[in-house]
Amino acid sequence: MTTVRPAEAADRPAVLRVVEAAFGPSEGPQVARLVTALADAGHVRASLVAVGVDGEVVGHVQLNRSWVDAEPALVEVLVLSPLSVAPDQHGRGTGTALVAAAVAEAERLGAPVVFLEGDPAYYGPRGWSAAGPLGFTKPSVRIPDAAFQAVVLPGREDWMRGALVYCDPFWALDCVGLR
Repeated sequence: MTTVRPAEAADRPAVLRVVEAAFGPSEGPQVARLVTALADAGHVRASLVAVGVDGEVVGHVQLNRSWVDAEPALVEVLVLSPLSVAPDQHGRGTGTALVAAAVAEAERLGAPVVFLEGDPAYYGPRGWSAAGPLGFTKPSVRIPDAAFQAVVLPGREDWMRGALVYCDPFWALDCVGLR
């Protein structure tokens, strides 16, 4: 059984190991650099870890500040990225627990919407839906329409529609669009 809790500074090496393992040798190092760059740039609003019974970090999820370019004003929103689960923990509910905790934390933080790029077959049953029909435009043509997903939270008002604008580290490290 895993427990989800806020990440602590001492968890950082374990978090980066889990991220690298989860994304594999070709993408893992780049995604780990993204985690670090988002933190260094001050865009992380929440970082949560899943720990096993032995206290070892087995999963991680992060919520990062970005914006929706709505007609009346920019709206600060959150982007769930990345979600990482150690390969030997797949199928045990770790990812589901992390996603649920991230959405709850986003609501607690007052975010109106949370976005992600991901597989609708995985995220759909966990409450996510295509963001386009909700009035949002994806930030890159490299994101398949079905993968551009959102969870609308109680703080969203109807005028909060428009293009999602990722914060700089996503662009600087070319971590936009599913590969």
